[in-house]
Amino acid sequence: MIERIFLYLCKKHRFNQRLVDFYNNTMKRVQLISLILLFCFPLWAQIPHIVPSPISIAHTSVADTDSWTAFNNPATLGFVEKISATTSFENRYLLKELSTRSIQLGFATELINIGTSFSYFGYEHYHEMLIGLDFARNFSGKFALGIGFDYYTAFFSASNEYHGIIIGRVGATIQLSSDFTLGFSTFNPFQNKIQTDFITKRIPSVFSLGTSYNFSPDFVWRTQIDKELSSNYRFATGFEYRMQNFINLKIGGYFLQYFVPCLGFGLFFGDYSVDINSEIHPILGVSSMISLRYNF
Repeated sequence: MIERIFLYLCKKHRFNQRLVDFYNNTMKRVQLISLILLFCFPLWAQIPHIVPSPISIAHTSVADTDSWTAFNNPATLGFVEKISATTSFENRYLLKELSTRSIQLGFATELINIGTSFSYFGYEHYHEMLIGLDFARNFSGKFALGIGFDYYTAFFSASNEYHGIIIGRVGATIQLSSDFTLGFSTFNPFQNKIQTDFITKRIPSVFSLGTSYNFSPDFVWRTQIDKELSSNYRFATGFEYRMQNFINLKIGGYFLQYFVPCLGFGLFFGDYSVDINSEIHPILGVSSMISLRYNF
């Protein structure tokens, strides 16, 4: 309507044709930018939080008592029996700027298990870092409780400064039967955010609930529901099958506005293990993760 009125006035009052052409070109640019923004906002919602991806297929780690992954459910640290060291590299959508590098170390004591972790995401002009410290206790394998503290910091090139806050995590696992386990965890439950004179960065608050069911000692099925307070629910499921204690085959998927299929496998060499997971987003493309773990 506004465009029609403007063009009518230009013709009636015989405005310069250059002004008309300038207006038409400007409107085309505005429409193009609006279309790009409408397309990008739903895609940004596909990355709900900054936590590195776990070893579990389709991010179903909240009830996975077989492998502890840093910055996820701290209660799974209670199932580490000796000392476990893991290093991981994750790339999202084949863009080197969207890569995450992380390392973690967990060890068991008579009273409580302790874990430390570090994660780096981003590139030179913008990057985020997480430094974590976890504590967990396993009560005879039936119940495990964990708590974690993370220091999150981000570098903003506009101000050439680092800004950070402390984030809390709480998690628990309950073994309802010999084959069925229920897990719960939360990341940043108090909705902390970075607030400065020029920058306001909201840190996502994520609540997760998941299950793990063992059809046999070598075949497990996991499910998980995640809720980020400002985003939609994420539903995930995954199956893992271990063959002769040498290779672990993984398949699953999750739904967050789009269905994302996930595939992976793990290789075991004595105390060493290698896990490779990948997922294919229908719009954004391929994400992959490789993890190397050593159990002392």
